[in-house]
Amino acid sequence: MSTPTKPVKTTGRPVRALVLLAVLILGLLATALIQGATSVRLGLDLRGGTSVTLQPRASNDSNKITSEAIDQAVSIIRQRVNSLGVAESEVTAQGSGTNRQIVISVPGDSGRRVVDLVGQTAELRFRQVLAESSALGGSGAAAATPAAGVSPEINAKFATLDCTNTANLQGTGADAPTDVIVACSRTGASKYILAPAEVLGQQVSKASAGIDQQGASAWYVLLTFNGDGTKAFGALTARVTSLPSPQNQVAIVLDGLVVSAPSINEAIPSGNAQITGNFSQLEAQDLANVLKYGALPLAFDRGEVQQVSPTLGADQLEAGLIAGALGIGLVFLFSLLYYRALGLITVFSLIIAAALLYLLFLVLGEAIGFTLTLAGIAGAIVAIGITADSFIVFFERIRDEAREGRSLRSSVESGWARARHTIIVADMVSILSAVLLYFFAVGGVRGFAFTLGLVTLIDLLVVFIFTKPIVTLIAKSNFFSSGHPLSGFSAKSIGKSHPTTTLEA
Repeated sequence: MSTPTKPVKTTGRPVRALVLLAVLILGLLATALIQGATSVRLGLDLRGGTSVTLQPRASNDSNKITSEAIDQAVSIIRQRVNSLGVAESEVTAQGSGTNRQIVISVPGDSGRRVVDLVGQTAELRFRQVLAESSALGGSGAAAATPAAGVSPEINAKFATLDCTNTANLQGTGADAPTDVIVACSRTGASKYILAPAEVLGQQVSKASAGIDQQGASAWYVLLTFNGDGTKAFGALTARVTSLPSPQNQVAIVLDGLVVSAPSINEAIPSGNAQITGNFSQLEAQDLANVLKYGALPLAFDRGEVQQVSPTLGADQLEAGLIAGALGIGLVFLFSLLYYRALGLITVFSLIIAAALLYLLFLVLGEAIGFTLTLAGIAGAIVAIGITADSFIVFFERIRDEAREGRSLRSSVESGWARARHTIIVADMVSILSAVLLYFFAVGGVRGFAFTLGLVTLIDLLVVFIFTKPIVTLIAKSNFFSSGHPLSGFSAKSIGKSHPTTTLEA
């Protein structure tokens, strides 16, 4: 004789929930198509790319290595990378205190160019030219002629400077603005003695690339100065206009190299200046971008450079996918062996979850630049266990209720009422852990945390609007409600020694 039970009111509307799920999937699919997202964005470790470590050093005596200077450098480098439109990149400071290093990771073939660019100090200075000569050093007449008003040490250094030597064309940016310096041109064709800087890069308020439509279609960088810069540049150009060559030239110096040194024929009080130097379009745009966000407070020595080949990235991606497939396959196998036909609900629920996850990867890749890394794959694999745990909690609660003599339909509703609280609490713990990891960790751990949290949220969604409604619907079928041996609800499966027939109202 069955145990008397109170009727349990059916909660939820399964068909409506399934329609909502279908609308959600179609909505994500339509969004991905509108965005033009056709594949998941892959990170450096899966796609291949370049990673470089920058070791900070003081650019001159006035700039010391401090924690604040390193933080500022990270912010400026990150702005430069973002302004160049390089997606899926990462700029982080690793270490502690003033011993930190800056690590730049850029996926794809463009990584090398971007890493070279963002590590520039980009210290811009405008200096009057005191002397100019050919690039070769030595004792020739042009090289040895001393410049008036310049110390013998500077004249000697100018005489021996060889700008055909690539070591002198590195552009360290270590010159102090108050010093008289010697410098090579960016191309290595000329060398200069330059007066102390009178206009600095920090006085530039705007920088943009343009092309000379009327001349030889050459690219240039247009600068706009702030109030102090406008006054200083106007005074500089007014003072040198009447001087003989080369003292009437103003050198535009970037990181210790002369980009151009035009002759000044009249004062320029407008607060605008052009940097020309046979730039390509890409060079002009890159230079404008680095000048736009200011100079780095420190100079950097390039340390370890790692390049991940696309082949190695593909191998790691394949290994991650195989691991994920094995994990899902084992869950499928366990579900079918232990829950029989009921295990098919687990299989279909995981398939729905995988479809939602893939569509979200596509949409988030275009919307917020999400990239899938090897750590992210690990987070998804870990979350498979969390998702499977939700199904097990629900199914076992149903069996507990059926074991007490309830009908299957009644067991589903009462089991769900008790199981959902456990499912929500367990998933909230995982989500909270993922949030804390994401905000307090760096590097690949954040990718792990983001994917773990995303998959756990999908688990909650799938359990509520797919698994529960489907189980509610199949409970009405004779195959399951009659306790068929393959249904997963037979007396043997739920642990009842003698099957009990319960009439339904």
